[in-house]
Amino acid sequence: MPKRFIKRYMPRPEKIKAMKSLHFLGDLLHEPNLWHINRHAVCRAFLIGIFFCFIPMPFQMVAAGFFAIWFNANLPISVALVWISNPVTMPPIFYFNYKVGAYLLGHPVLDFEFHLSWHWLSQRLVEIGVPLYFGSVVVAVLAACISYLVMQYLWRRKVRSDWRRRRGLRTDEED
Repeated sequence: MPKRFIKRYMPRPEKIKAMKSLHFLGDLLHEPNLWHINRHAVCRAFLIGIFFCFIPMPFQMVAAGFFAIWFNANLPISVALVWISNPVTMPPIFYFNYKVGAYLLGHPVLDFEFHLSWHWLSQRLVEIGVPLYFGSVVVAVLAACISYLVMQYLWRRKVRSDWRRRRGLRTDEED
């Protein structure tokens, strides 16, 4: 994985540590692995960020940040990946999750209609909520595991190709 590309768009640790709104975290933000760009930290960040981007919940970035700290993953990448599910992509993602959950639970897929009222919410919350959250967890786990494995593969492939290129250059120079 190209470290320079990731470093170019990642905020500096000093800048984030200086934010007054994050001082309640204390020394947690001083853990070096939260900022390092290595295979393990980045792959764990993809696992966490992709998982939380498929879960319909408020404050997804906070949850991703908490788990990135807990699992020693790259914090900025974990939080940034949550934005895959943004206001534009949320409806198709969550509708797909709902359809997966309804299929796995054996429920019929309800026609999409939305009314902003307490009556509609109380009536449809269980009918839609259970398949939505079940499908979201299934899709999130699958997508997170696949992204973790793909990142591991891509990182190792890049290291191997760099190693072969360097090795090939050295043998050409020696001749």
